[in-house]
Amino acid sequence: MKMRRRGRTFDPITLEILWRRLISIVDESDSSVARTAFSSLLRDAHDYTCMFTDQKGRELAQGSFATPGQSGAMALGIKNLVTQLPLETYKPGDIFITNDPWALAGHLNDVCVMSPILYKNKVVAFTACVFHHSDIGGRVSSDNHDVFEEGLFIPLVKLYDGGVFNPSVMEMIRWNVRTPDEVIGDIRSQIAANHVCSEKIGQMLRENDLENLDDLADQVISRTEKSMREEIEKIPDGIYRAEGIIEQMKGQQDVVIKAAVEVKGSDITVDLDGSSPQVNWGGNVVYNFTYAYVFMAIKSMFGPDIPNNDGCAKPVKLKAPEGTVVHCKFPAAVAARLVIGHYITEIIYRALSEVAPNKVIAASGGTPAQMNVFYGKRNDGRPWHSVIIRGGGMGASSVSDGNYVYIFPANGANTPIEIFESDTPLLVENRELLPDSGGPGRMKGGIGQREVFRVPDDQYAPLPPVNLGIQAGRHIHPPEGLFGGKPGAKAHFLVNAVSGNPFGLTQLKPGDVVTIDAAGGGGYGNPLEREPERVERDVIEGYVTLEKAREDYGVIIHPKTLTLDEEETRKLRESLRKAVTPPNLPLPQREG
Repeated sequence: MKMRRRGRTFDPITLEILWRRLISIVDESDSSVARTAFSSLLRDAHDYTCMFTDQKGRELAQGSFATPGQSGAMALGIKNLVTQLPLETYKPGDIFITNDPWALAGHLNDVCVMSPILYKNKVVAFTACVFHHSDIGGRVSSDNHDVFEEGLFIPLVKLYDGGVFNPSVMEMIRWNVRTPDEVIGDIRSQIAANHVCSEKIGQMLRENDLENLDDLADQVISRTEKSMREEIEKIPDGIYRAEGIIEQMKGQQDVVIKAAVEVKGSDITVDLDGSSPQVNWGGNVVYNFTYAYVFMAIKSMFGPDIPNNDGCAKPVKLKAPEGTVVHCKFPAAVAARLVIGHYITEIIYRALSEVAPNKVIAASGGTPAQMNVFYGKRNDGRPWHSVIIRGGGMGASSVSDGNYVYIFPANGANTPIEIFESDTPLLVENRELLPDSGGPGRMKGGIGQREVFRVPDDQYAPLPPVNLGIQAGRHIHPPEGLFGGKPGAKAHFLVNAVSGNPFGLTQLKPGDVVTIDAAGGGGYGNPLEREPERVERDVIEGYVTLEKAREDYGVIIHPKTLTLDEEETRKLRESLRKAVTPPNLPLPQREG
């Protein structure tokens, strides 16, 4: 009879020290990317995730600034990838690469580099990083009809076999992208990040006299799971429903996502049955990416301060019918999966808002993030390619206004203008916050932003056309408020002051001007309950105009002095309360 191995038990202090060291290791790996990556999308916008797992593929730690869509999808995907080969077949110096959307993070631009970590000739862990490469070839547009149009598809292959480089893989990549030096440089950065993680794990094992990470992983994961379950148990059992409507290109019906969130003890099951069938453009979402944003919603509500690992995910289950926009089948187009996938978190919030009103926020203007892909040729014929990510106003919560110009739930960063202009032959003429764009409420939605791009028409003008592919939303349906809060302002896309097509490929010529407005966040609570002094400050700071202070908040501000008229404000609010009750967003119904 085989005896079960008795594992090592760590005292609370030692466990905490080792746990924090695991996080510091992956953060050091993360920092190496910022120092070595070629693309501004990685260096400045931080659109990448580093993590490592135990030898079973269970997530142990991820970078503190990880992107939720990547990290949540990786937590599922890496666990499946590492089991494709027997554990004993992995060798020191093995490095794998893939961008299979269905295996990992949902579209071809997210390239994963993965390596086993060996200690004393045995696999003790796996390290992986997913980078959003700005260029993966293909037709860069949201309206592609299948994945074959979207770029190079790399199945799971060895880039290094026992430390021996396979140049054929890299050459295949080089000849299928527009900016090979940048892409290859970023892959080298991924390899370096994994190397840092591997070296530091080995050092930690040696210094703490550990043979492997198994016992530490068991305790870290079980402790995390216990903490998550304790928080979930505070919510009454029941089934809570909500749905979201997501715009499609002109002439097509809106996409509907339906969510039934069942709370049963310390378990949460999210059922997306009834959601729209997969579509014939790039908004389709693979199962892993859907799970990532379901998990992000639950994690942010019930365990925001708990470090991410496999234990956090154990209480969360997902049911998503295959063939729908939230679990699409190969070879669906998936390049713009954020346009639908980013909404999932907000729909979960809405479903649970009835029983957890202080743990949710209203809809955000940075949901989905605005991904603007510019590419073409410089005046000397050299190709260029750049991606700029932009956020909008974040939704307000029960205790605070929404943040401004925030990419939520994706957790990216807005690309600096100076970086964009140095990477491209284009000019940014204007970047400004948009007054009155935040949804009115007791807590105001974050305000959106405007950015104006111009294609030069002088001796430095790029060769036409300049191509622009947009992945965005909120052009038809604005971010909704909660509990009487009003919607934020819609997004806008203009080419030479005329409405453009945010779903297709826009081709620009020298002299063209593009204006892109990101949406504002939804408000939370009745605007007439907002403290007049806060409205006064909003007006002084330029976030709310005098007219909207009066119209939306019932607050009178003297136009010359910009001071509050308390008596006139009291009278106006009394009359407004009698005249109309601000409409509430229909709340989800509890069942069971």
